[in-house]
Parts: sequence; C-alpha cells; structure tokens
Amino acid sequence: MKHRAVKRRSVVLGIGATAGVAAAGGFALSAQASGESGGSGAKASGASGALAFDKDAYTELTTTITDAAGDEHEVKYHFYKAITYVTKPVDEKYQSLNVSVPVEIDGKAVDATGAPILLANSVGGYMPSSVAEATGVGGGEMTGGPGGGAAGGASASASPSTSASASSGNSSGSGGVQSGGNAMVNAQGEMVNLGKLALVTGYVVVEPGARGRTLVDSDGTYYGTAPAAIVDLKAAVRYVRANKGRIPGNTDRIVSSGTSAGGALSALLGASGDSPLYDKYLKELGAADASDAVFASGDWCPITDLEHADMAYEWNWGANKLSSGSLVDRTVSKELSTAFADYQASLRLKAKGFGTVTARNLDEYLVKTYLEPSATKYLAALSDSARATYLAANTFITWSGGRAAFSWADFLTHVGARKKDTPAFDAFDLSSGENNLFGTGTTKARHFTLYSLRHEGSASARLPGDLPGKIDLMNPMHFIAKRNPARSKHWWIRVGTKDSDTSLTVVGNLALSLENLGDDVDAFMYWDGAHGSNEDPADFMAWIAKVTGYKMRSAK
Repeated sequence: MKHRAVKRRSVVLGIGATAGVAAAGGFALSAQASGESGGSGAKASGASGALAFDKDAYTELTTTITDAAGDEHEVKYHFYKAITYVTKPVDEKYQSLNVSVPVEIDGKAVDATGAPILLANSVGGYMPSSVAEATGVGGGEMTGGPGGGAAGGASASASPSTSASASSGNSSGSGGVQSGGNAMVNAQGEMVNLGKLALVTGYVVVEPGARGRTLVDSDGTYYGTAPAAIVDLKAAVRYVRANKGRIPGNTDRIVSSGTSAGGALSALLGASGDSPLYDKYLKELGAADASDAVFASGDWCPITDLEHADMAYEWNWGANKLSSGSLVDRTVSKELSTAFADYQASLRLKAKGFGTVTARNLDEYLVKTYLEPSATKYLAALSDSARATYLAANTFITWSGGRAAFSWADFLTHVGARKKDTPAFDAFDLSSGENNLFGTGTTKARHFTLYSLRHEGSASARLPGDLPGKIDLMNPMHFIAKRNPARSKHWWIRVGTKDSDTSLTVVGNLALSLENLGDDVDAFMYWDGAHGSNEDPADFMAWIAKVTGYKMRSAK
C-alpha cells in the first residue's frame, strides 16, 4: 500500500545495525529457582535519557486501509520509526520498534490518548524479525503466505489463493501459511494485517522487532537463540510502559498479538509478566525499569510447549500418513504418544462435564469443546445448497437439529496428511528450527528433550545444564503452572482444525489451563482452517475494546 507523506515535524534518525556484536555470555537458570512465579506487576516505571519517547519525532502519513468488513477508510496517522528500545542493544536492526498513532479517520479527528495499544509482533519460525525498514504501519515482513515466499506485510492484502469449493471438503480454501511463516490468512485466502486493522479501529499500534535463532556474528556465535526473542519483546513492553504519559495510548492496556512462533511468544508475554527469571537478561540489554506485563494476549496457532510437543504431536497425528503416503516410524510414534499420557495427567486439568482431562478422554474433550462447535458454525453459515454439497462430500459428519457430530477418528481421516515427520520438533538429526532455537554459542543446534538426546546417544545422557532454565523461559505453560500473578487475565486463542504444524492439544491445554485459573478465555478453532488462519479479525478488534473497556472518542 502506498503512503502519502503529509507532514514531518522532526527528523527521525536512522538506526545503526550492529549485527557483528555477539550476545552477552550465557546464564544458567534453575528450573526450580525461588520466586519464579512472577512479580506483582508493581514495578516502577519512568523513562529518561536514551529511553525517553520523543513525542515530536514522527512523520505524518495518510493511507487507505480496508477494514475486516471490506470497507475502505482514509487514515491519517503519526508514524514513529525504528526506536531502539534498550540502551545496550546487541543488534539495533532487530531491537527497535515502530509506533503508529491514528489522528484522523475518514476526515474525522481521533483522540487516541487513552486508546488500547496493540503490540503486534511479526515473528515467524522463531526467526529474527525487524521493522527497521518499514515505511508505515503493518510493515513487519510477513512470510510463508499461500503460494510461498513473502506475504506482503506492508500491503493491505496479497493476492488471494484460489478458493476451494464446498464440494472439495475445504471450507476456507485459504491454502494456509507455510510452516514457520508468520502471515495471517482469512477465510477468502486474503492476508490479514492486525496492525492496520487496529489503526483503522482507532487503537495505537506498536510493532516490535526481535532477535531470532539464525542470527550469527563474524565469529560464528549465534546471538538470537533462546531466550533472546522473548527477552527482546519484554524489553519492548518495558519501553512502552516506562513512557507512560509520553507515548500515546494507555500503557496499562497493552494487548499482544502474534501467529505461529509469534503466537507462542505472545502467549509467553501474557503468561510470564514481570517474572524475575528474565531480569538478568533484561539488565544486560539496558531495558527500562518498568513492568513487562501485558493486559491481554492474542495468540494464533502458537507453536509452544516445545519440550512436550513431540509427544503431543504423535498422540494427535500419529495415525495420519505423511504427504508421501507413508507412515512415520511406528515405534517412535508409539513411544512418544505413550509418554504424552503421563504429561497430560501431570497437568491435572479439569473441564465441566469431563472431570479430569487425561489422554483417555482428551479426544472427546476436543471434539465436543472445539471441533463439533467449529463445524457447526461453519455449516450453519452456508446456504442450504452449499451445506448439502459439503455434507455429501464429507459423509462422516452427522448433521441433525442444526448441529454437527462426528468421531475423533473420522476427524483425523478428514484432516489427512500430517505436515511433520517424527519427532516433529526435536529432530534426531538436529535439523529442525527448534533445535536451532536451543543452540548456544557457536553450536547451531541442540537436542532439548531427553527422548531425542538419548535416542541419538547413550541411555544415561543428560541435557546441558543451561537448557532446563531456557526451556522454561520459552514456555507459557511453565508460568501458568506457577500461577504467575502478573499474567494476563484476558486471552484470545485461535487455531485451524487442519493445522498440523503442531498438535491441537497445545491450544486445548493452553486454554483449559487458563480457564482453570479463572482467566477470561475466548478460544476457538476455525473449521478446516490451515496454519495461520485468522477468520474473525473484526471480532478480535471488538474483543480488545470489550476487555479494555475502551470507547473510541473524537478529538475536540
């Protein structure tokens, strides 16, 4: 989308990339460290010097944004570009953020002083994410969209993929996002940009960059592996919180969002607010002395709970063949699936009508709580003829009294090929992105589960001492289990039912664990949706207003 520069009040200085600088030395954390449940959320705030937000350092831009209903709006906004959010950055290209503030929508002045702030990360595949070259809102690069490659993060939408007909058995025809991609796709196969939708709704948009697993300096040191990405995003939140009264918007009403690995990091931001486990890392970067808790968390297809993801994947998709038509190693699949039963039992999650949710009733829980309601909503929205066509092509569904019913086994057959071989995440040959995520120093990739480590080595092998702590720092379930008091209390969680990038249990357990704590959880699965599906972005915008209590007002 083209932008028209209208006014520039001051020069926005460019950043100096320091990609050749290695990250600070490693820090081994104990998984049983005291006080790990999180802080009180009462950290002092206040920025000064290098971390003080300059409210006059913006470019005024005017652009046209198409909202979720398909209507175009002219939006005038102030764009603050490439603000380094720590005083001792490792790499400013990634450790910077952009801020967009609406001032006029369709010719009507907008006062965003007390508006919610959408913290929209654009991380995909735990790869590095930069907004430094963006020319306007929504400029974080979106990758892995339908057809592959970049998905046009700076544009309102990309060319939609060919929509499938109802008779094909695919409701959305979106084509989905490639594994590791961070794009969002609606039911028509068009790109969804939450930053732009938030801006046209009247919200302030903060788009942070973050280091990622593939960054390596001239000495061969990987400086974006775990926990760099979450530490950077926390530092960005601290920057915003520290600039209360300077930065436009309500800094006590930050709502994070992300998809895929970005969805996992958004969930982690929500779960781990103000945990002291990150303090040493944040201090090394010169992060602001402020809270890093976010008010609400929006998480799409989160690739998280990584140390249990191989087990969960085999429990969920173990019976499904690969796209080649072959089955994965049955012994490995069975061993991992069996191990998942112990993990599921350890969660001690309870659901109304099911009691304790274990591996024995988890399939029924997912069917009744998510899958049948999802199919019902989809089918009910179709015309009579389109519904009849879909049901004729998908005879495993019983449609009676306006409701869909089917078995877990039939659902798995409907989904078809699984995306990943086994193990899906901690690959035996260290080839997965997650192996790289847990690399360290000049070691590109490491095993992060005992199963894969011992499969490839001795039966008595142990994980390196730094790994248990780093694994905890990357998993929201760790902080939820500790009942972190500074976690978000409002959650929007989404995934497509045909998304086999990870197990559907990841979303199911994340949502149920939060519900068991009494949090406000809005979780849903998009019927036949693939990876990166976002079929109700307008509802997300309305949800933000609801949970934050915000009513957009015009400027006087």
